[in-house]
Amino acid sequence: MSYEVTNFQQEVLEASRRTPVVVDFWAPWCGPCRMLGPVLERLAAEANGDWTLVKVNTDQHPEVSMQYGIRGIPAVKLFVDGEVVDEFTGALPEYAVRQWLEKALPSENKRRLEQAEAALEAGDPDTAEPLLRAVLAEEPTNPKAKVLLARILVFRDPDQAEALVDGADFAGPGYVQMAEAVKTLARLTRLQQHPDDLPDEPGRDTYRAALDALAERDFDTALARFIEVIQQHRYYDDDGARKACIALFTLLGPTHEITRKHRRTFDMSLY
Repeated sequence: MSYEVTNFQQEVLEASRRTPVVVDFWAPWCGPCRMLGPVLERLAAEANGDWTLVKVNTDQHPEVSMQYGIRGIPAVKLFVDGEVVDEFTGALPEYAVRQWLEKALPSENKRRLEQAEAALEAGDPDTAEPLLRAVLAEEPTNPKAKVLLARILVFRDPDQAEALVDGADFAGPGYVQMAEAVKTLARLTRLQQHPDDLPDEPGRDTYRAALDALAERDFDTALARFIEVIQQHRYYDDDGARKACIALFTLLGPTHEITRKHRRTFDMSLY
């Protein structure tokens, strides 16, 4: 099968509005190109039409190469809706090309995740939850879907929320921090449901008030009470108030108005 381009406008720009197009910029004299080319062709054959491959000989199409800033080959660019959305240069091994394709190619689940994130940012977990469950039905180990769903469930079903993140292989510090926050908040939710388990020590009443506010999703009050515990009884519940504040700041994000309201007071209360 020939993948060589004959009409870039039609075969790449227009075609990419229907199906993602991977473009391999190469030349016959380029040794690494001859290594990468068969890998891309094999993966294109496996794709069953999910994406298509077009090869551009830079010697024969210098104007296209110049238009897309090709300075070294092989250069691979992914086109979606007529635009370059991702790219790499050099003869990557097959496993690395597969990883790049998995990350770069648009998919229904990526769309669902984007919609779920937008819904959560808008304070609409009811819209986000079915989208995340749909992703996990098809990709049970998807880390972003697991941690986002755990965020939704942590105050309603702490055991399920913790199970979603416990032992999961999260790549990237953001996932790891959110997973730890979910575990902390799940523990606090269970503690609120069984207040007799609270240590009978100074600070208990304020700590319980913080837990009650947390259960009501009144994060403003919860943080205020937890900070009060830090200031007066720092190590109550094994430094639980400090851990709770960090978990809530992680859950809300650094730019949330409640985080901005309490972060400075929290930081000062530690010293």
